[in-house]
Amino acid sequence: MDKKNVRIFFEKKGRAIYISHLDLMRTMQRTLKRSGLPVWFTEGFNPRLYLNFPLALSLGTTGEREPMDIAVVEEIGLDEIVDRLNAVCPEGIRIVGAAYPVHPNKDIGSAEYESQLSGDTEELKRALDSYLAQDTIKVMKHSKKKGMIEVDIKPHINMLQVSDCEKGIIIRYRLPAGIELNLNSAVLTDSFAQYCSEHNISEECICTKRTNIFCADGAAFE
Repeated sequence: MDKKNVRIFFEKKGRAIYISHLDLMRTMQRTLKRSGLPVWFTEGFNPRLYLNFPLALSLGTTGEREPMDIAVVEEIGLDEIVDRLNAVCPEGIRIVGAAYPVHPNKDIGSAEYESQLSGDTEELKRALDSYLAQDTIKVMKHSKKKGMIEVDIKPHINMLQVSDCEKGIIIRYRLPAGIELNLNSAVLTDSFAQYCSEHNISEECICTKRTNIFCADGAAFE
C-alpha cells in the first residue's frame, strides 16, 4: 500500500514535561522504532523516519492531547498502533488516541490552557480582574523576522474560567496559536506574575497544562 498518514495524540506529564522539543522528537523516534510499527521513512540519500509535531509544546508544560503525525506503509488498525506504542513508551508519555488527520497544520488557530496559581484566593481573583481590565497588556516577544518586539496581548487573551483551589486559583484560557500569531502560556503567566510583583501581591504559577488545540474556526484540531 502507499503510505497513509496517521495522527497520534499523546499526553506528556510528570518528569517528561522537562524533555525539550528536540529531545521529545528523538524520544518518539526511538519509541516508534521499538514498537516495530511499519512506519514510513523519507526517501533520498539519507532516509529518516517521518515525524511531525503540528504545534510544539513549551518546556515545563503538561500536555493532555498533543498531536504527532506519522505515516504507515502497511494496513494496520488504529487501536493496534495505540497499543503497540504504549507498550514501549517511556515514563510520562502515553498515547491517548490515533486517527486519520482531518485538518492540515495550517488550520491551527488557538490552544487552550489551565494554569494553577498559588496565593490568597480572593486577592488573586481581584488582581486578575485588575490585570485584565488594563487598557493594554504589553509584553516582549521574540519574532523570527524582527527579533524581540513589543506585543499587546490583551486582545488575544480569551479567559474562559476562574475557579478556586486549595492553594489559590485555577485559570482556564485560550491563546492564539499557529501561523499568524503564536503565544505560549508563559507569556500570560509571566506577565501576570510581574503585575502581581509590582502591586506587592504574592503569586506563583505552580503548573500549566495544555488541554487542547483548536482550528481558527473553533473546531477541535483533529
